Amino acid sequence: MNGQKWNGIGDPAVRIGEVTKVALNYAEKEMIVAEVAQIAKTAHAAVGAEYRGLTVAEMTKLRVEARKANVYLRVVKNTLAKRALSETSFECMRDGLKGPLVLAFGLQDPGSVGRVAEAFAKEHDKFQVKLIALSGRLLDPSQLSVLAKMPTYDEAVAQLMATMKAPVQKLAATINEVPSKLARTLAAVRAAKEAA
Repeated sequence: MNGQKWNGIGDPAVRIGEVTKVALNYAEKEMIVAEVAQIAKTAHAAVGAEYRGLTVAEMTKLRVEARKANVYLRVVKNTLAKRALSETSFECMRDGLKGPLVLAFGLQDPGSVGRVAEAFAKEHDKFQVKLIALSGRLLDPSQLSVLAKMPTYDEAVAQLMATMKAPVQKLAATINEVPSKLARTLAAVRAAKEAA
């Protein structure tokens, strides 16, 4: 700031002798809208949460946890977020974009964004989930734990394989049971003849 103070006129962010820029120009806004729209098109689920009252350190911790879980996290002006979410499966969130919100998108699986938001909300009361969207449907914020309990991609594949494997195992056991039952019957008949 070079010792310069606000002159009391206009925006306090623009000080005399400084080139501090707060407002985004049109090109920057378009880049943000394009980035969020691209993420929204590939994401599986989204959460919008109010972050008012959180410290910078707490938000940084949230960003670190989100990055670890492959969750895209961004604070976006609501007007820009509405434009970015239009024509995506998260367009249902448009009417709920009110107040200071952080948007989180699950890129790897639907449950990842729920797990990050749920864990962070347990530790920080000021982090309030306001919006949850999954497959083009807006869910009630109370269903965050349901979203968080959804399986990861690997877990879902394992469950599918187990479901597919069970009937095959039963069929194999049934087919193997016929010859072994026949062998037991023949052994019992032979034992009965030898005893007679």
